[in-house]
Amino acid sequence: TAEEVLESLAKLGINAVELQNTPVEAFAGAPGPGPRWRRGQEPTPEQQAARRKAVEDLRQWRLSVSMDKFEALRKMYQEKGVNIFAFKLRLTDAMSDEEYSYCFKVAQTLGASHVTMELPEDETLTRRIGEFAEKQKIYVGYHNHTQVNEQSWDAALAQSPYNGINLDVGHFTDAINKSPIPFIKKHRDRIVSMHLKDKQYGSNGGANLPWGQGDTPLKEILQLMKKEKYQFPAVIELEYPVPKGSTPMAEIAKCVQFCKQALA
Repeated sequence: TAEEVLESLAKLGINAVELQNTPVEAFAGAPGPGPRWRRGQEPTPEQQAARRKAVEDLRQWRLSVSMDKFEALRKMYQEKGVNIFAFKLRLTDAMSDEEYSYCFKVAQTLGASHVTMELPEDETLTRRIGEFAEKQKIYVGYHNHTQVNEQSWDAALAQSPYNGINLDVGHFTDAINKSPIPFIKKHRDRIVSMHLKDKQYGSNGGANLPWGQGDTPLKEILQLMKKEKYQFPAVIELEYPVPKGSTPMAEIAKCVQFCKQALA
């Protein structure tokens, strides 16, 4: 929940966060997601119908909900010293302009500078999103997994000054088999935020490892940001397997300490 996330951030001494839409909308009273089924499991017709109804219920809720609860969420986080810098929600070509407007309005109400979502392959979609973002004066940061190369964002960046990069440096290292630092330097003005994780080069297996054990130059990236005074945030994404006997909170605390030592 949004409350549990905030409690964890406070315990860890973290003062900024990118929030997924699920806890945000649940806090504001969104209807439930409907039935779930395991990957590879064939849903029943009843489950499919219930899921379609849940999707429509959420759409209708989004078009009618007040921004009061989102404002309350922002205030709750601010009182604990935490800034919500990004709101993650997937925009699709099937969504109406009214749904787009809802998404950007929520981001604005939360105090976020940008929306984040996966980088689409459809250039028509990134053009539409970029044009809408420009009208709303809220940036969109397109996130990468390992499907990218160094030119993957070029079309979106050319379409709108409000289309930006939400760079996952770990996945990028895995995908291109070299340091992401030259890419960061080249696109520093179009990166709106970064995800930090330590992965091996794809040629080495692409494993997600505890920080300092992979091929991603996390220390050097943080030092570059400090030296050049880059203004975009770089945030911890805990994705490596939690070692036996440890906990996610303990591992995130290790990542926080890694950052402090790198920036000392």
